[in-house]
Amino acid sequence: MGIFTRFRDIVSSNMNAMLDGAENPEKMIKLMIREMEDTLIELKASCASVIASSKKIQRRQTEIFAKETLWKERAELAVSKGRDDLAREALIERRRFSELIDSVEKELSDHTNLIDQYREDIGELESKLQTAQEKKRSLIHRHKRATNKKRAHTEMRHADSAESMARFEQMESRIEQMEAEADLVNVKKKTSLADEFAELDADEEIEKELEKIKSANYSSEETK
Repeated sequence: MGIFTRFRDIVSSNMNAMLDGAENPEKMIKLMIREMEDTLIELKASCASVIASSKKIQRRQTEIFAKETLWKERAELAVSKGRDDLAREALIERRRFSELIDSVEKELSDHTNLIDQYREDIGELESKLQTAQEKKRSLIHRHKRATNKKRAHTEMRHADSAESMARFEQMESRIEQMEAEADLVNVKKKTSLADEFAELDADEEIEKELEKIKSANYSSEETK
């Protein structure tokens, strides 16, 4: 693919559409930037080559102008010396260099136009490249922001899960504590009930002893 074809494809491409349809936009923009940078280097190298050729043509033009002037002066000299034959030969040479001047000027004009086109293309591509680099920075920033957001959400979910588990364990411990306290209360109630029966047994013994004493006293009174 020629450099100008590549350049036109790059410039005419819809960057946003390509990125929107890409599976990995960040990777895509990097490839696009690399392609632009490579094309830009080739454009600048080609432009530099044309500029160098243009300078050679300018030097050649200067030399032709000098020779054209030289043969004009020789023709004038020959005429002044009455040598029309030499003057005619000198004018023929002058005409040959004059025709070369026209050819060189056309060549130089073509080179100048080409250089101007190169510079315009380079400027357009540099602008496109700058836009792509800004897009790249934006994508990287969005990627980092999305990654940080995802990490934060993950940490929040983890924290919520740990907190819920801690609350559950705390509640479970509280229930176990309440069950233990209930068991203690039941034990206390059973012990108190046993004590009450023991007290009843003790009261019965006392009542029997009291009846014995009463019976003994009654018998003593009857004997008297």
